[in-house]
Amino acid sequence: MSDRIFGAVGVLLAVFYGWAALQTEESFLSDIVGPKAFPLIIASILGLSSLIIFAFPDAKPKWPSLPRLVELFAAVVVLMLYAEFLDEAGFVFATALAATYLSWRLGSPPVQAVIAGVAIAVSIYVVFHLVLGLSLARGPFGF
Repeated sequence: MSDRIFGAVGVLLAVFYGWAALQTEESFLSDIVGPKAFPLIIASILGLSSLIIFAFPDAKPKWPSLPRLVELFAAVVVLMLYAEFLDEAGFVFATALAATYLSWRLGSPPVQAVIAGVAIAVSIYVVFHLVLGLSLARGPFGF
């Protein structure tokens, strides 16, 4: 039963996401694909996978233990805080903090998690800002 509820919620989310993508206004300077293509692809993949989960549920799904659910909830909270404070903290600093926490919770020792978090943040910054020229949140440090 829980898989069917999860699948139905996923389908509803995909429909809403697709509808929101269709509401995006296109600029006259838009490329051929336009700004709606990627969100519509994501909505389609989410919708199809949710339909499969809804149509073919597990007979007896295995739920994670309470400590594991708390860790999942903490990861969601970290990602929400990341989105909330990205502009204020700046891309590199916020991404380094979030990636460090997530790396640590995925099993890296603390020092390796810090190294991984900083490496992930700097690598993404170099590729997306310096190489591709995309604008990222600057924050108080200018990067």
